[in-house]
Amino acid sequence: MIRVAIRADAIDVAAELDLHDAGGHGASASFIGRVRGDDGLTELFLDHHPVMTEAGLAGLAHAAADRWHLAALTLIHRVGAMAPGETIVLVLASSPHRAEALAACEYLIDRLKTDVMLWKRESFADGRVQWVEQGEGDQRRAGRWD
Repeated sequence: MIRVAIRADAIDVAAELDLHDAGGHGASASFIGRVRGDDGLTELFLDHHPVMTEAGLAGLAHAAADRWHLAALTLIHRVGAMAPGETIVLVLASSPHRAEALAACEYLIDRLKTDVMLWKRESFADGRVQWVEQGEGDQRRAGRWD
C-alpha cells in the first residue's frame, strides 16, 4: 500500500502511524521532519505546484517501492505556513526486514530535497524574509542513490 499526500493542515503523526501499521509489518522505519526555529525563524512557508508536486512525491514513492520490497509506504508533506516545531514531512516505510525499511526511508528523505517541486520561504523575528535554495549537501546526499 502506497499513500502519498500533500496537505496544508497539521499532520497527526500518531494517527498516521496507526493507519500505516495496520498491516502488521515485520519492520517499520520513520522520519519526522520538523520546522527548525534557528536564527529567530518565525514562519516557514512552503509553496508548491499542486499537480507537479504530487506527481513528484508519487514518483519517488513508486521508485522506492520498485527498489525495495516494501509492505507499506506513507509519504506526507505539508505546504503553506508553519511555525517552528510543526511537522513538515512524514515518511513511514515498512517491509518484512529492517534494512529495506531503513534504506527506503533514507532514500525518500534524501530525494525529496532535490526531486520534488517545493519552494521554501523563511520569515524571521527581525523582519528578514528569504527564499531557501538547495544546499550542496542536499545534492550530494541525493546523488548517492543514482
